[in-house]
Amino acid sequence: MNVRGRAALVTGSGSGLGEGIAHRLAAEGAAVMVNDIEADKVERVVADVRAAGGRAEGRMADVTRKDQVEALVAATAEAFGRLDILVNNVGTAKDRSIFKMEEQDWDTVLAVNLKSQFLCSQAAAQRMGRQGYGRIVNIASRAWLGWWGQANYAASKGGIVSLTRTLALELGKYGITVNAIAPGVIDTPLYQSLPEDTRARLMHAQPGLKIGHPRDVAWAALFFASDEAAFVTGQVLYVCGGKSLYATPAV
Repeated sequence: MNVRGRAALVTGSGSGLGEGIAHRLAAEGAAVMVNDIEADKVERVVADVRAAGGRAEGRMADVTRKDQVEALVAATAEAFGRLDILVNNVGTAKDRSIFKMEEQDWDTVLAVNLKSQFLCSQAAAQRMGRQGYGRIVNIASRAWLGWWGQANYAASKGGIVSLTRTLALELGKYGITVNAIAPGVIDTPLYQSLPEDTRARLMHAQPGLKIGHPRDVAWAALFFASDEAAFVTGQVLYVCGGKSLYATPAV
């Protein structure tokens, strides 16, 4: 899957899924802009990618803010001479039942998970369109199908699926593909922060009785970002160990 010589921006790549995706793209020959809202995380991942022989730069930015997004995209193009791949990975969760969810819980999750993807895609597509080439990979979630206590999170991830399909229609004539990945439960720092009994319930709710790894999502992102995926657009790929097949709660 060829991404050699391509320039990529991965949002929220200071840890978890984004970090795994940044490493995979760099290992396959892409130059990667590492982004996070925390400077120390950016510096660590950039150093790790370089230590592994990859090419990486880093920039701290809040991708819910249009001015910072435009500066981030411009910095990526300046650093690498172009922007070929955008992976919209940044995300957050504030799970509560509909009776307990505060307005701020809703606003924060929709801004981080969905607004950021709109802003980044809008800014990146302008540059990709002038090149006549681009790959936009959006990280959604299996939870867009619905999940207990996740009205805000599920709505944001469902919005990503709809955004993906619409952008695929709008941007195809410019040589830009737009696809989404819908991960299930993945072994990230967020998962590890959960109580042990919660992690056990989540694992036993999986058809294969195991949790995914960031590399599982990274391989899917690599495919969508590659030259070989030129005729694939507007699609959602579940990387969830089969969890999308049913909705039994992990209780």
